[in-house]
Amino acid sequence: MRLLPKSAFGQTVLLIGMLLLINQVVSYLSVTYYFIRPTTAQINSLLATQVQSMLAQDLLSANRFKQIEFTRQTGIQILDTAAAEEKGLAGATPYRFMSVQVSSQLHQTADVRVSTPAEDAQGEQSYQVWIALKTQPDKWIMIPLSGWASTDISPLTIYLMVIGILSVVGGWLFVRRLNRPLHALQKAALEVGKGHFPPPLKEQGSAEIIEVTRAFNRMNQGIRQLENDRTLMTAGISHDLRTPLTRIRLSSEMLTEDNEWIREGIVNDIEDMNAIIDQFIEYARLDTSASYEDDNLNALINELTDARHVEENHEITLKLGELPAIALDRVGIKRVLDNLIENAFRYGSDKVTITSFHDKKAQRIYCRVRDFGPGIPAEHLQNVFSPFIQGDKARGSSGSGLGLAISRRIISSHHGDIELRNHPEKGLIAEFWLPA
Repeated sequence: MRLLPKSAFGQTVLLIGMLLLINQVVSYLSVTYYFIRPTTAQINSLLATQVQSMLAQDLLSANRFKQIEFTRQTGIQILDTAAAEEKGLAGATPYRFMSVQVSSQLHQTADVRVSTPAEDAQGEQSYQVWIALKTQPDKWIMIPLSGWASTDISPLTIYLMVIGILSVVGGWLFVRRLNRPLHALQKAALEVGKGHFPPPLKEQGSAEIIEVTRAFNRMNQGIRQLENDRTLMTAGISHDLRTPLTRIRLSSEMLTEDNEWIREGIVNDIEDMNAIIDQFIEYARLDTSASYEDDNLNALINELTDARHVEENHEITLKLGELPAIALDRVGIKRVLDNLIENAFRYGSDKVTITSFHDKKAQRIYCRVRDFGPGIPAEHLQNVFSPFIQGDKARGSSGSGLGLAISRRIISSHHGDIELRNHPEKGLIAEFWLPA
């Protein structure tokens, strides 16, 4: 399991958090050793001095009247165990380090405890320090301490919490500002990979990010210009080829009846060349006229299969599941389905099975077209969607090799995917999915 985050945001926040934690630990130790510890030692010394003064006056063994007068003057009480428990000793917390320091100064064992704040005679909150000496086991000295640790959260803790929160928030804002242009670059790169060309990105962020954004904008503009030049060149070549092809066809019409077989061959070749030229133009100009509207994929499948029923030797079996309506390009998706069905009949078998289903967990709609032919060698499956590469040569195909490339571009424009795989038993499966 990977513990360190992969993103720059996560790594930067983790680094800031670690540095902040180290800073807080050092701050706590510094304040403890150089501020709190000396202050506490001073308080313990004052407590021990006060007890020494009481021992010198023999107040712990004095009569009750003398103890009451001492309490009236100083606020310090001398109580037996039962009375002390009623006054708050039962809820007091023992502090070992205070007991050790007081015992060291008094040269005898002392038990020091501190109870929670209570209001004194003037209505102010004060801690109560309880001290019991080994020589006087049934006597407890209660010394009130006003203004010492009068809040539950010390100012140091509040200060460190505020510094920590501000550091984390500041680091988050800094990394978010740094990552914003990177996310924009990522989205734009994905769009370019799908054949779309987003407008130039805003140059913002650090100097390095600005340079990368500027280089990407130049690359995007260059690819767009190359795409436009390719489209224009393809259209021009296709237009120029049609003129001589038309003259050849007209010339073939002038052949005598004895050369009918030659004329038919020339006409068939010209029709194949026109079909290839149409595919070139279609591939070059793809996605320029797509129109998306809500429709059901099953309706398009039924529409295409009904048109195929005119061919008696072709058999199509439908296994269609219930599908929701989605936004799609009717013309484009029908082109994909028609291409897959045509390939299945031409290179596979006269029997084809079309399956559709809705994967609710993945939010996808699937369509599979299966034939029962020889399939495609596994080493050719990775290249069948590349333009001008014919993975069906093993099945005796001919053509431009653009049909599956066009299908993939159409499916990608719908933010889906398409793949071919051989069936374990026999035949080829062409499957694509669209986001629901």
